[in-house]
Amino acid sequence: MSSVPAADFLPDTPLILGMMRLQDHGDLTRPANLAAWIDARLNDGLDVFDHADIYGDGECERLFGEALRVAPALRQAVRVITKAGIVHGHQDTSRWVTKHYRAEAQYLRRGIDHALRRLNLEQLDTFLIHRPDPLLDAETVAGALEDAVKAGKVRHIGVSNFLPEQWRWLRTHTDLPLVCNQSELSLGHAQPLFDGTFEAHLIDGLHWLAWSPLAGGRLPELLPTSLRDRAREETGLCETGLAIAWLRQLPGRPIPVLGSLREQRIQAALAGTRTNLPRPLWYALLEACRQTAVL
Repeated sequence: MSSVPAADFLPDTPLILGMMRLQDHGDLTRPANLAAWIDARLNDGLDVFDHADIYGDGECERLFGEALRVAPALRQAVRVITKAGIVHGHQDTSRWVTKHYRAEAQYLRRGIDHALRRLNLEQLDTFLIHRPDPLLDAETVAGALEDAVKAGKVRHIGVSNFLPEQWRWLRTHTDLPLVCNQSELSLGHAQPLFDGTFEAHLIDGLHWLAWSPLAGGRLPELLPTSLRDRAREETGLCETGLAIAWLRQLPGRPIPVLGSLREQRIQAALAGTRTNLPRPLWYALLEACRQTAVL
C-alpha cells in the first residue's frame, strides 16, 4: 500500500477542461473545429481533458477522438482523464432498467478498451472509478487496474466521488498509488473543508480534482454584488476568477475541472489560477457563500 502519489501526475497543471458538455456546442462537434479548439487550449498551456464513458453515452469521447484523427499531432500533446463505472437507467439492458454502479473488474477492463478506441489513443493518462460501488470487490478491481497499467493502457489510476474509507479500502489491495479523487469542491460546496475530508486527501497523498468549481452556476446568487464589485476592484477578477483563485489557494492546490468550453470563461478561470487572494478576502468569499460568519 502506498500513500505517496506519483510525482509526475499533472505537475504544474492549473486547470482541467471538462468535456461533459461538448455536445452542447454544435460548432465543436465538427472534428476540424474541435481540433482547432484543442490546439488553442494547448497554446493556453492547458493540455488535460476530462471525459467519462457516460458523457453523451460515449459520444463526447468519440468526438474528441475524431478531432485527434484529423489532427494526429495532437495525440502526443494531450493528456486525457476518463472514468467508468456508472450505468444510467436508459443504458441498462436488464429487465430492471435501473441506474446502477459497475465497479467490476471485467466491466472496467472493457471500459478502458472502449475509451481508448473512442478517443483514438494508445494510453489514458488517468483512469478513474466514477463512483464508489457498495458491491465493489476491491481485490479483483485492483488487479484489473494493475493489469491496465502494466499493459501500458493507463498511466495513473484514481477514483471519483469517493470518501476516505472507500478509497482506503481499494488502496489496501494494490501497491499502485491512487493519485487523485475527483470530487465536488467550491465556494458553494465547502463542507469538505470542515468535516475532515479535505485533510484526508492531504494525509493520503491524493490530489483533489474539483468538479463544479463554479458552484454549478450559482455564484451570482451566492456572492453579493457589493462584495463582487469590491473584490474585482482589488484583484481585477470576475466571479469566475475569484472562485478559481479561492480554490487554488487551498493546501495541495486542488485542480479545478472546468465544465465550460467557452473561451471567455476559460480565460477568466486562467486569470484566477494566477492570482493570490488576500487572506481576509478569501474568508469574506467563504463567509458570504456559506451564509455563516467565521467563528
